[in-house]
Amino acid sequence: MLLAIFTEHNDKIRSLVGKGYSKGTLTRYEACKRHLASYIQFSMQKKDIPVREVDYQFISGFEHYMKSEKECSHNTTTKYIVNFKKIMRIAYANQWVDRDPFFHWKSNWRTKERKFLTASELNIMVAKEFDIDRLDLVRDIFLFCCFTGLAYADVNRLSKDDIVMGLNGERWIKIKRKKTNTLSSIPILDTADGILTKYENHPEVVAGKTLLPVFSNQKSNAYLKEITAVCGIKKHLTTHLARHTFATTVTLSRGVPIETVSKMLGHTSLKTTQLYVKVLDTKISTDMDILKQKEPILKGR
Repeated sequence: MLLAIFTEHNDKIRSLVGKGYSKGTLTRYEACKRHLASYIQFSMQKKDIPVREVDYQFISGFEHYMKSEKECSHNTTTKYIVNFKKIMRIAYANQWVDRDPFFHWKSNWRTKERKFLTASELNIMVAKEFDIDRLDLVRDIFLFCCFTGLAYADVNRLSKDDIVMGLNGERWIKIKRKKTNTLSSIPILDTADGILTKYENHPEVVAGKTLLPVFSNQKSNAYLKEITAVCGIKKHLTTHLARHTFATTVTLSRGVPIETVSKMLGHTSLKTTQLYVKVLDTKISTDMDILKQKEPILKGR
C-alpha cells in the first residue's frame, strides 16, 4: 500500500535525523505523505491504495490537486512530487511495481526573482539609529547575515567553535550549513566583526548559548517590516533576503569570483550561485535601459 510504504520510509528518516538527515527533510516528507493521503481521500474516497495503482494519471492528478485545492505554487508542488517520486523508486527497486510511473514525468522548476538590498539601501540600514532595542537587535542580525551570507538558521546556532583563524591571520567563520550539511568558509568582514563585538557581553552570549542573541524567525520577519518603514525602504524584507544581498550587492557586484561566492555560501552546485548572476544581469539591463532614455543624441555624425 502506497501510504504504508511512505510511512516506513519516513520512520527510517526519523531514526537518522542528525545522522545524515536534517529535521527539515523529515518535515517535508511527512507533509508530502499528508498531502497524498488527502488527495487519495479527495479523489477516490479511500484511506490508502495499492502502490501498483499509481500511474501517470495519478501523478498528474496529484499535481493538479496541489495547485488547485491546496493552492501551492508551481515550485512547491514540484518539490512534493519529487519527494513522492523517491517513494515510487523504492517500490520499483523492490519489484512491488513492474514499471516506473514517473518515466514520462519531468520536473520543471521555475526560476524565481531573487530580491536583495542595493548598496544605497544597505548603507541606509547600517547608518540608521534605533531607540527600540528589539529593532536595533533584529537590524544587527540582519546586517550580520548580509555581510556573512549565513542563513538565519545557521546564525541562530553559531558558536565560538565556528570561529577559526584563517591563513591570512584574520578570523573566519567555518560552519556546516544546517540545510545541506555543506561547509561554508567565510572571512569575517569589519561590519560583521563589529556586530559580534557589540553583543559579546549580552547575557545569552555570556551564557555560551550562541555568539549572537537571536529572536525567532517569525518575530524577526515581523520586526523587519517595522525596520523597513523606519528606513524608508520599499521592499518586503525577510531574514533570507540578507543572504541574497550578500551574494549580489556585497560580493558578486564588487568583482568577487563566482566560485569564491559559491564556497562562502556553502552551495552544493555552482548552478545555484549562477542564479544570482542572472539577477545582476537583469539589473544591468534595466539600468542600461534607463541610461538609453537619458543618453544625448549626437548629431552631425
